[in-house]
Order: sequence, then C-alpha cells, then structure tokens
Amino acid sequence: MVFPMAETIRFTLDGREVEAREGESILQAAQRHGVDIPHLCYKDGLRADDQRKSLWDGNCRACVVEIAGERTLAPSCCRAPKAGMQVQAQSARAVAAQKMVLELLQSDMPADAVGADSELDDWTRRMNVGALRFPRRAQPEADASHPAIAVRLDACIQCTRCLRACREVQVNDVIGYAGRGAIVFDFDDPMGKSSCVGCGECVAACPTGALLPLSPASGGEGRGEGEDTCVNSLCPYCGVGCQVTYRVRDNAIVGVDGRDGPANHGRLCVKGRFGYDYVRHAQRLLKPLIRKPGVAKSVDNTLADFREASWEEALDCAAEGLKRIRARDGRSALAGFGSAKGSNEEAYLFQKLVRVGFGSNNVDHCTRLCHASSVAALLEGIGSGAVSNPVADVEHADVIVVIGANPTVNHPVAATWMKNAVERGATLIVMDPRETELARHAKYALQFRPDSDVALLNAIANAIVSEGLIDERFIAERTEGFEAFRANVLAATPEAMAPVCGIDAETIRAVACTYAKARAAMIFWGMGVSQHTHGTDNVRCLIALALMTGQIGRPGTGLHPLRGQNNVQGASDAGLIPMMLPDYGRVGDAAVRFRFEQLWGAALDPQPGLTVVEILDAACRGEIKGMYIMGENPAMSDPDLAHARAGLASLEHLVVQDLFLTETAALADVVLPASGFAEKTGTFTNTDRTVQLGRAAIAPPGEARQDLWIVQEMARRLGLDWNYAGPQEVFAEMRRAMPSIAGISWARLEREDAVTYPCKDESDPGQPVIFTERFPTANGRGRFVPAQFKPAAELPDADYPFVLITGRVLEHWHTGAMTRRSAALDALEPEAHIDAHPDDLAALGWKTGEFVTLETRRGKVSARARADAGLARGTLFMPFCYVEAAANLLTNPVLDPFGKIPEFKYCAARLSCSGR
Repeated sequence: MVFPMAETIRFTLDGREVEAREGESILQAAQRHGVDIPHLCYKDGLRADDQRKSLWDGNCRACVVEIAGERTLAPSCCRAPKAGMQVQAQSARAVAAQKMVLELLQSDMPADAVGADSELDDWTRRMNVGALRFPRRAQPEADASHPAIAVRLDACIQCTRCLRACREVQVNDVIGYAGRGAIVFDFDDPMGKSSCVGCGECVAACPTGALLPLSPASGGEGRGEGEDTCVNSLCPYCGVGCQVTYRVRDNAIVGVDGRDGPANHGRLCVKGRFGYDYVRHAQRLLKPLIRKPGVAKSVDNTLADFREASWEEALDCAAEGLKRIRARDGRSALAGFGSAKGSNEEAYLFQKLVRVGFGSNNVDHCTRLCHASSVAALLEGIGSGAVSNPVADVEHADVIVVIGANPTVNHPVAATWMKNAVERGATLIVMDPRETELARHAKYALQFRPDSDVALLNAIANAIVSEGLIDERFIAERTEGFEAFRANVLAATPEAMAPVCGIDAETIRAVACTYAKARAAMIFWGMGVSQHTHGTDNVRCLIALALMTGQIGRPGTGLHPLRGQNNVQGASDAGLIPMMLPDYGRVGDAAVRFRFEQLWGAALDPQPGLTVVEILDAACRGEIKGMYIMGENPAMSDPDLAHARAGLASLEHLVVQDLFLTETAALADVVLPASGFAEKTGTFTNTDRTVQLGRAAIAPPGEARQDLWIVQEMARRLGLDWNYAGPQEVFAEMRRAMPSIAGISWARLEREDAVTYPCKDESDPGQPVIFTERFPTANGRGRFVPAQFKPAAELPDADYPFVLITGRVLEHWHTGAMTRRSAALDALEPEAHIDAHPDDLAALGWKTGEFVTLETRRGKVSARARADAGLARGTLFMPFCYVEAAANLLTNPVLDPFGKIPEFKYCAARLSCSGR
C-alpha cells in the first residue's frame, strides 16, 4: 500500500524509535520498519477488521502487542500509534499471546490442511508454536458445489477477510455471517448454487485454505506439492488489462494470482483467475495441417479432413496459394484478418505484411465488430479514437454514466472500481435496454427502449440547454458547431422524446441536471451503443454531452468506450484497420503514406481497403479469392453467419493461424498451429491506453510456433526480406512509426511493466488524462455533430414480434474458442440459452429450461429458455459464444454507414416451441 507524504508520528517499537505515517496502523508501520508481527485477519488492500466499531478490537488477535500503560494487549492491525507511545511486539507477554492464538486456530484445522503452506501454517512455523495441545472441535462439511473453488469451512477461522473481499473490494455481496460467526453464501446456499460470480477474491484473501482454487491441471485443490516458477504477465481476455502472475510447474500453468497493476491492483475476475487451462486443452493443434484433396469445406470439418504436414511444406503451400492469386487476379483479390488477441508486434507485422506483401489495404480485425462506430465519431469529433481518461478516474468523479454497457459481465474488474466509487458517494447513472447487475448500485437506472439511444440523448442535451446548464466558456474557447447542434436538439424535448425512448420527462431532466451540474462526470459506453446502424450517431451525442458541459480534459471527466478484447486498442493503434496506417494516419493522406513508404521501403496503396463484413461480401461475389486469418474466428463472430461462412468456404485459398481447429479453421486450406497468450512475450495496450508487457510463462506444445515467427516466414515466402530477431526489434520499429509511443522503450517496459501513451520521450511519465488544453484536431477544437433519431434497419412486426439483442456472458469470451476449452468456465456456463422476460415465457406457456426455437429472417437456432426479469417485455437476449446455437446465424449484417459496424444489437425475431 502506498501512502502519500504526510505528517509523521514518532513512537517506540521494541525499544527502537520509529516513525509512522499518517493513517498507518502499528502493524503497517512495523512492517515498513522490518518488524514482523503475525497477522491473519489483516491483509494489505482490505480494511482492517474493526466492525465492532471500536479501535480496541480486532478479529483473530494474532497481531496483539503490548503498549506501555495499558492493561490489555492491543491488536496492532487496527490500532493507530500516537506520539511517544511505547509498543512491544516481541515482549514475552505479546509473543505468548500471539503463539496461543496461532495454536488454538491450528488445533481446529483439518489434518490435511495443517502444513498445506497457508498463511496460518507459515506463521505457525515462524513463531515456533510447537506441538498442538488442544482437541479439534466439530467442523462443517466440505462444499464441493463450485467448479473452480473448493470450500473447506472446517479450515475457516472467521477472520472475515473473504467477507470484506467480497463485499467491499468486489462489491458482490455474496458472503456474509450467520449463526455464531459462520461464513455463508447468500442465504446459506452451497457456493455453486449461490449468486457467486467466481471472481476468486475470497480465495486470494483466505489465509488458511478454507477457500482454495481447484486446479484444472491436477483435478484437485490448487495448493499442491513442488516448487512453482512465477512469471509476471497479463490476463488474455478483456480490455481492462489486468496484470497477473502465472504459477508454472513442469511447463504447465497451475494457478494465477492478481498483480498490483494500474488497472486491477491485484483484482481479477472469473476468467482471469480460472480461465487459463485452455492452452493445454486436448484439442490444441500440435502440427501444421493441409486439407485433403476433394474434401468439401464446412464448419463441421474435423481433423480427419486434413493431413499433417511439415512446417516447410505447410508454409510453402500457404504462401504459394496467395502468390498465385496475387499474380493472376491482382492485389485486391487478397485480404487478411489480424487478431485483437495477439500482441502489438504481431498486429503491426500482420498489417505490414498485407500492405506490403499483398499490396492492398484489405486488412481488418474485430474492432470492426466492436467499437468501429465509436472510433469514427471520436476521430470526427475530438481527433482521437482512444479514451480520454482511464477507468480508475472514477475515483475522482462525482457522477458516473454507464450507457449500453454491462461491465459486471464484460469488464468485471472495471466494474468493481465503479461500485467502489458509488460506495464512496459518487452518483451512478445507468442507461440500458436491459436492467444489468450494475443498475442496483445506480441512483438513476434508465431502461430505455432498444434502438432509441439518439432520442434519449438528444432529450438530455435539450434539457441541459433549456435549463441553462451549458458551459458557455468551454464551448466558446474549445469547440465548434454548437449552434447547429443546439438547433438540432431544440425539438427533442424530454416531453417529446419520452414516448419514443420510454423514459419519463422528469427523469430525463433529473439525469441531465445531475450530469451537467457535476464537478466531474465520466461517460462509459459499450457495444450496446456502438453496434447499431446509428452507432456513430449514438457516440456523436455522447461527445456532445461532454463538450457542451465541459466534462472533458480533467481528472474524473471524459469519454471512455470500454474496449472489448485485451488488445483491440493496441491492434487498432498498430494499423490493423483498412483505412488507417499505424497511429491513425489515413491511407489516402500522401504525406502520411510517404512517411511509411520511406520506413518500409515499399509503395503503398492509396485506396482504403475493405472492412470485415465487406471482405466476406466480396468473397461471396468472387472478388476476394484468398485470405490469411490470424487468430480471428469470423465463422462465429460475423453477422448473418450462413452468408459469412459461405464467403469463407468459397475462397480459393484460405490460410488460418490459430490454437484450435475453430469454425473458421475448419474452412481453411492450410492451418498453422500458433502460440497461446501465456506462451508469448509482447506488448499489449488496454482500454486505458496503457502499454503493458506480457511475458511468456510456458512454451508452446508440440510443433506449435510463435505467431511472430509464422508471420515472418509467410512474409519471406511472399518476397519480403524480414529478419526481426524478436518482439523487441518489431517494437523498436513501431516506436519510429508511431509518435504516440516514442517514449516507451522495451527496457522501460521491462522495468515499469506499464506506461500510458501519449508518451513523447523517455522522460515523459505518460498522459493518463488527455485533451487538457486542446483536442488533436486541425484547429484544436472539439466538434459538435448533430444527430437525428433514425430507427433500426429491421423493426418488429406481426411475423417477428420480438427484438433480439446479442452479447456476452461473464464466463465466456467472444466466440468461446478459449473459454469453452477452460474446464471451470465451461462447467459454470455449459450450454446456450435464450433469455426472455418471465411474463413473455408465461404468455407463451413455457418455463425456464424448456427448449425453444429462436428465428429471424436469416436463420434459426434452438436452446433452453431462461427467464430474465431484467429484460423488457418483447425483448430477447442471446450470447453468441455457443457453436451449437450460434446466435450470429440470426443477426442483421446491415452496416452503420460511417463505422461500417453491423447491427448486432437489434433485429426482429420470433419464438416457437422446439419440441425437444
């Protein structure tokens, strides 16, 4: 824990005069001065357990010390030193009491828990407690109901660390006390049947092994025998960018611990803590594969439809097919999809290969399916597609707006900081067509009608104008286009928009006033905003709200699109998009293009390339004939999958580089086995614009190879003389190409682990808050862009009366290629489901658990029905990670005209009984 410099207090500790910082306890001061005092209920990062409202109390009392002039021993964890106080932590009386507490606690431990290397065992050894003299009391039975966590309450000492971790750190409110101090989950439910989200914060807090991770590697409880090697790296899942430590034994990961990184400070979610075993799944590709002659292409193809090949043969075959198409049909007949899961170096080299080796800008990745509309609006409005402030800035905000996002599911650790801010007194405003878990923490929860974002946001803007709450000085000095924007929203009064969006005018005005009057207010949004045909307009409205109130450019303010994948920000920065070169220089800008032509020694195409959906449309038309796909799964992630899969299957030559025979790899002509996240070293950029170093913890299995090596081998066979020795050399070139990271050296990342850009030189600490004085636009001003309400491309009707929304679930990520191969995660959420309001299910005569069929104009799937009272009547939700009921068979491929993003969040649907 880091304390600010403040007034110090001098006191005596074991005969030595020491100083304590303001706010420190005796225990914390002693630790800083190298004096070890046993402690169990205290843990750095948790509030000291003084729930009895007396600073004379503790809980376990293993940390008691003797204070001169006081009759009783005092718990050092929650007792503050005073000037001149004389404290003895190692007096005979204090040590005897400390040892007695440890012995009593050890006496109740189950036999197989004693010596299991818990904190209690460690202190018992260090204090030389000796043989136990007290009989063991009756203890509760073990709870084996959770797939990831072993509950052994017979080893519980009621220290309350798990309770504080659950209720105060993660703010999940699952763990409580009952009876005479027994730990319970919800209403004394088995952990696996409770509302536990599996974050494992309680496991990390537990000092005795009462809560242990179940190790997928061993099939048992996670603290086994043998020495672990610890490797500091990153979580491979969402854009929060949590730092982790992998515990490795025999080239296998046996556990993951949260690290004190800038985004997570030790916190993790269920995926980060327990979803690591996919890298050693039995379905992992171990050798290159070539499709057998005459085998028709299908997502149902299996390994039996391919033959194994040497790397030399597979690479030659992969490159020759692409070269043949390039020579015969021209450079525009080839395209590539890179990965937001890979490193910055991999993304940079991949887009460079497509632009220089293929000769076109037909390169894209999953940002097109996530926040492309957000980036389009942000570049247009404020000159940058990145966030203005980090998530952690909620600490400085007194109002937090979350719209079209479900961070407790998609960005769980980020959500904890939001919940912590509310606990400290911040006002939370949640706006979403679904009532998400975060809504219970909100002062205002606006469950607006799907598709009515612009109507609602324009009404809020109208209220800010009509109430005289605009920041006239900020508008005059730092923006342009406000008068046209004002004229556009004049008719969008809360009264006029209330019937459209379903939120009453009074609430709209209250939200507008709360946001505009805030000292500091932040806006977060997710794909519920961006994945619409009007996604760019939605974001234009959010930008306008920040500009008209001056809520940007200061700590605790700003605009933050929560980035989905772990490196979607970095991949976009590195140029893995068809209309931008690295650092967002447009391919049509001759000066930008010239700079990269000089750096890369090759002429570049001035025409923007095709986007993800456009590429597969062109494949269906026979215009795109060959593709190279690295670490993406468009046969599951794209809209209207029947069409997308047909496009992939129609390709003359498809090369896929991945960990598994994914649905996309099943359609390939050549499959190249790649490296998993924990098997590679590279840099990754999170949603906060923080560049972080991920380190390889294990080696790839079999003949799987590093992605960087594979891309270079492909480049050489396409005629490019590339000889990068490793990611360090690629990153060095990126620094020359990208001014935003010029001050971030590899050596600096090895020292500091994380640096936020923009970072101009190595003396620059990085800039977490940007736009403080000007925007990176031509004239330095932010731009208001009016938006008018337009309905979705496809509306419900008599034949298709429901609205379908697709998205993610907590336990699975994206298309499920990784998480559905993680034992704990797949056990927690093993099958597809279609969520509906309970009244809609009742009206149709169905119950939760029955098989139903969901159909749109593009296809149909069957899955079990699940009641969700958080959905509005007439609205359905389905996750898209289940291949057996692929939700994207149903979604609408129509695009936002600016961001070219599909409308995943709205289409017309109907339900019927499947009869299964």
